Amino acid sequence: MKKTLILGASENTDRYSNKAIKLLRAHGYPVVAIGSRDGKIGDVSFSKEKEDFKDIDTVSLYLSPVRQKEYYEYILSLHPVRIIFNPGAENPEFKELVEKQGIRTEEACTLVLVNTNQF
Repeated sequence: MKKTLILGASENTDRYSNKAIKLLRAHGYPVVAIGSRDGKIGDVSFSKEKEDFKDIDTVSLYLSPVRQKEYYEYILSLHPVRIIFNPGAENPEFKELVEKQGIRTEEACTLVLVNTNQF
């Protein structure tokens, strides 16, 4: 199964990153996450540290374009297969940069993709 990095994780149950982690785990996907502070959602613990995660298939972004800038190099260093720009995270500058590296991008909602078996 595709290992997914949720960037912008939050323990706040109203946040879509929180809902995405729960939904991905409910469907059996391995998930790692990074948030603005340490936290835990179900069996997924996260911190603000840019860990050297291995075998990341998908990076699902829940950060505004301004907040994404500090993660550009980090995300590229993980060599993901694709990056999902969730609603509110659309970023033409970063999209162009990652596509030049051969990384697929999608402007989509992770929740919709999982719920419609398109993830």
